[in-house]
Amino acid sequence: MTSATREEIDQRVAELLQQMTLEEKIGQLALIQGAGGHVSHDVAESVRSGRIGAVLNEVDPGTNRELQRIAREESRLGIPLLIGRDVIHGFKTVFPIPLGQAATWHPELVEHGAHVSAIEATATGVNWTFAPMLDIGRDPRWGRVAECLGEDPHLASVLGAAMVHGFQGENLAEPGRIAACAKHFAGYGASESGRDYNTTNIPEGELRNVHLPPFRAALNAGAATVMTSFSDLNGVPATANALLLRTILREEWGFDGFVVSDWDSVRQLAVHGLTADDRDSAYEAASAGCDMEMASTTYAEHLASLVHEGRITPAHVDAMTANVLRVKFRLGLFDATDEEVTLPEALNVEHLRAAYEAAAESVVLLKNSDALLPLNPAALRSVAVIGPLADDAHEQLGTWIFDGDTGATRTILPSIRLAVGPECTVHHARALETSRSRNHDGFAEAVAAAEQSEVAILVLGEESILSGEAHCRADIGLPGAQDALIDAIAATGTPIVLIVMAGRALALESVVDKVQAILYAWHPGTMGGPAIADLLMGVVSPSGRLPVTMPRVLGQIPIYHAHKNTGKPVTPASFTYIDHIQPRAHQVSVGNTSFHLDVDPSPLYPFGYGLTYSTVVYDTITVSASTVPMDGTVTIAAEVVNTGAREVSEVAQLYLRDLVGSVTRPVRELKGFTKVRLLPGERRTVHFVLSADDLAFVGRDGQRRAEPGHFHAWIGGDANATLRTEFSLVASATSLH
Repeated sequence: MTSATREEIDQRVAELLQQMTLEEKIGQLALIQGAGGHVSHDVAESVRSGRIGAVLNEVDPGTNRELQRIAREESRLGIPLLIGRDVIHGFKTVFPIPLGQAATWHPELVEHGAHVSAIEATATGVNWTFAPMLDIGRDPRWGRVAECLGEDPHLASVLGAAMVHGFQGENLAEPGRIAACAKHFAGYGASESGRDYNTTNIPEGELRNVHLPPFRAALNAGAATVMTSFSDLNGVPATANALLLRTILREEWGFDGFVVSDWDSVRQLAVHGLTADDRDSAYEAASAGCDMEMASTTYAEHLASLVHEGRITPAHVDAMTANVLRVKFRLGLFDATDEEVTLPEALNVEHLRAAYEAAAESVVLLKNSDALLPLNPAALRSVAVIGPLADDAHEQLGTWIFDGDTGATRTILPSIRLAVGPECTVHHARALETSRSRNHDGFAEAVAAAEQSEVAILVLGEESILSGEAHCRADIGLPGAQDALIDAIAATGTPIVLIVMAGRALALESVVDKVQAILYAWHPGTMGGPAIADLLMGVVSPSGRLPVTMPRVLGQIPIYHAHKNTGKPVTPASFTYIDHIQPRAHQVSVGNTSFHLDVDPSPLYPFGYGLTYSTVVYDTITVSASTVPMDGTVTIAAEVVNTGAREVSEVAQLYLRDLVGSVTRPVRELKGFTKVRLLPGERRTVHFVLSADDLAFVGRDGQRRAEPGHFHAWIGGDANATLRTEFSLVASATSLH
């Protein structure tokens, strides 16, 4: 299907606006909940009379066809509907949670997963998804960290843009494509105490340097819509925040799609205390730049009178309506025909293969003492599979799965049985009813299983309901009696492989020394079982890398790689553990540094970390020039060598530090990454090319620019990379005039 030009679409929008009444325009700004598998009389009448522009959470194909038929054939102007759904990490075929997809560090894989999701969703009539979620997640207490793409703006920007491409393609009007929605704009991930919907206080420089880049990248990739955050930002709720919605989004970035509120967030402006009532809420949200209202009805009830009173101009409502219509035209909804479009069936072989690859590449090998993994299925005679998540089709899928088919889920237990074959006895014990259970009644069976086995595979972590929206945790250790279960199995002396399924980075310091190997599997989706079994047996080698820093204990939060240096940075020599302080020691300030007395200041595992079944060495880092002009580029390269005996996929990562800035700069920032396959003994050179724009940031004057200065650069396998070079950025001759 050929896409219309922007000028052609704007002309059609203008012509349609001239025919619309004020009430019909306001109707386009209404997004309502569907009736759940049928067309109710009230919904049908609202569509017929032009009082609804969009419906969400309706996935019955026949219902959606009928809703669109009524809109096109029985409403006065025949304006079709947007039909939205939370297609977050899959539809029928479920991929790893977004945080797990971020652990792949593989944009093409993420893009393909979004395309599969779009194909399956459009087959039901859905044409709009509320994804990707681009909030920076630096507090694992926050339940919605499961939906984000990690703690780093660069990684989230690259993968968020990939998701947008996957959903939308190059032409939104093509079959199998849906409109993306970049959410939550903006700063939601900084909610105080990691509590959902909570206050965010973010200096504008940090907002622009950390939280906004992924949104800018998604819009540059063509994201059709944007959703506001539930939270307030520096005292002004995002749904009525003109700095975000008007100044930044429209004036600075030139966004011409539409902005939708999150569920009921227009009405909630009064709950926040920003407005006195629904009428004021409608005024504040519409004035700030929120085009469409989700779930609540303040626009439908009050916008017309606000226009009649002159508080909101007709031209402003026209602009809001035009933003919505523009997206509908881009989706090709006005040009749809009755011709049936054949799309691949959900859960087909290709889709399952894509889910398998995403799951396999999302799993992060955190520990592998004495090369316990991979296991040798030909030599294994007995293995124990223990834990409440080893054979639970529902929990494996993770949060925000409304349409996932649990009947298609392939879990770990049967996958291991298949992988080891009939000659190996698999002893299975659930041990705990759920991940939260505190009852030890199942421990005896689990201990017996371990005692009869050469290796014990413990599948622990969090049920899917323990993460996601409004499921925040104050304690992010293993819930329930899982620590005690690990103690009981460790006491048998049987080597332990711990597989963690979770929607966040858990604090595992209390158990890490009790197990021999750790595979962090997030919630891996439909094909998690076969993927994990193949990783255990060495059919594939682990290639996942952490998209977040893993804390040792809760009290370290927030802990992330791009922190500031402070005036008194901690060093190994300056750290004093609480047990080493002498009684009645004098309180002094000289020589003190920034740390907690009762925990090692380093993370348990750094951002970007992950092991393979081989050994990879970085050496010979080079920089193309020691002095780089503002209008030039610099190439930083290093040799990557697979010194082991197995083929691997290595994620080479580039980090930079700007040593002096008009505002203090992070100790390390991710500036590039690439995933390379290395045969045993193979040596490859990885190159990263940077321009001044890659080094730019929002400075003390509020302007984004690169500043002349000295930079350190590292290339390695995680944020603790030690292979370093340096260069200076200097004013170019052209920039002096």
